[in-house]
Formats: sequence, structure tokens, C-alpha cells
Amino acid sequence: MAYDEALAELFRGDLAGTSGGTGKKMLGGPCFLLHGNTVDGVHRDFAMMRVGKGRMEATRAIEGAGLMTFTGRKMGGFVEVFPEAMNDDDARRGALLALAIENARSLPRK
Repeated sequence: MAYDEALAELFRGDLAGTSGGTGKKMLGGPCFLLHGNTVDGVHRDFAMMRVGKGRMEATRAIEGAGLMTFTGRKMGGFVEVFPEAMNDDDARRGALLALAIENARSLPRK
């Protein structure tokens, strides 16, 4: 299954230098993890971030982020990140990535 390598590189760059950050192929594309917990990833033509169920309300205010439903149903704690947010460093890195990293750090290490 093809995915957007430019999106993957963007996420790699966002997490570069983050202690405990790794990559793994999951969900049909590369996913990036922090201490074994999913932070973000790329699936075909969209990106996703795992912000956690308790942070979903905070994501509603971020333009370009929406509920992840690629399986045909809502995936709690995950958001789909659309191009307008991916191309906006403040939305992607400043808001969404910060929420996703906060979520990953709140979980037990794997």
C-alpha cells in the first residue's frame, strides 16, 4: 500500500532528537512512537495522530484535525490530520504533535 513519503519525512523531522522516539510500519504505513506508544503516522493520503481520548476536545479547536474513521468507525483517541493542518507548523507541531507527545508520555512505556 502506497503512502506519502513526504508526510513521513515531515513526521520524522518533527520527532528528530526526541529521546525514546522510534519508527515502525503499522496501519499500512510508517508510524512514529515514543517509548513504544504511537504518536503519529501516515496511511495512504492522510496523516493521523494519537492524542488520547481525554485530549479529543482540545483537538476540535484545531482547524484541519478531525475524528479518525478510516476503518469505517470512529477510533477513539486518534485524529485524522488533513492538509491544512499538516502544512501549518503551528497546528501540526505546535498543537497536535504536542498533544500526541503528551499522550504518549502519559502511557506506560512498552
